[in-house]
Amino acid sequence: MTFVKRRKFRTFALLLCVITFTTLLFSYTFRDPSLYFFKYAFRLSDSFFSKGPCACEQCIAEPGGDPWFAERFNLSIHPLMTRENSVLSEETYKWWQWLQSERQPANFTEVVEELFQVIPDVVLYMDAGPERCRSCAVVGNSGNLKGSHYGGEPPFLTVPHYIPYPSGCKDLLLLQIHPKRRQARSSCGIICTYLPVMPRIKANKEKVLIYSPTFFKYVHESWLEGHGRYPSTGFLSLLLALHICDEVSVFGFGADQYGNWHHYWEENHLAGAFRHTGVHDGDYEYNVTLLLADKHKIQMFSGR
Repeated sequence: MTFVKRRKFRTFALLLCVITFTTLLFSYTFRDPSLYFFKYAFRLSDSFFSKGPCACEQCIAEPGGDPWFAERFNLSIHPLMTRENSVLSEETYKWWQWLQSERQPANFTEVVEELFQVIPDVVLYMDAGPERCRSCAVVGNSGNLKGSHYGGEPPFLTVPHYIPYPSGCKDLLLLQIHPKRRQARSSCGIICTYLPVMPRIKANKEKVLIYSPTFFKYVHESWLEGHGRYPSTGFLSLLLALHICDEVSVFGFGADQYGNWHHYWEENHLAGAFRHTGVHDGDYEYNVTLLLADKHKIQMFSGR
């Protein structure tokens, strides 16, 4: 036998011994060596791949994905105002004052200070994490809700919130939800914006939250691209949900099954004149909403 052949034979014999020894070691130490191998491999993969932003099957804030959504979605802009984030940039302040159309605007800093002497100054809805799946429902006021029988859907089992502009504020009977909480009557010096505002509103002040003007401007420019004078409460609510929830179901948006646009409380099903006032661009808002559904960022329930 030549030297080269003898060397190959010794190498092969050594490898065979190593394999045999390893197999015997695993067989005596573990009942199922292959199971140990796969467990070890999965542990190793967990160390290389971090968990997603939430525990849902699909998270709204998932990095990457659709370029159209990624270009518009800015999670660093929090929807709700606190003292800490109430300081506005000069550009945002000018836009906000233009929106109010006030000849003698109140001092914004003083208004904010008075505001947070009445309502809580707390940071909410910042508890996102890979172990949680925050599921929310946004319920609009479309006539397609009537007779839709969506009341039994799981998202409706959560505590509802009412989101109005100042001119739409009314007494809120939140004691029906938390009977032991105290109601309070409070008021501030602002009695008129673009429409008259109720001077006093009966509500649970512990549950009053205020949108940030920075968020208003962001929604109007990034998502609506300047269409309409300012966003509707429905579209603002939808964007609020995109920012504080991991998955969103949407009810009560758009026309009914006959193509009529109207509010659910209106008897006149052709009362869709609000779409043509120019204040809100309802068609553009609805098209963006449908696009979000097409891109699987929200789930739309069309009603009837």
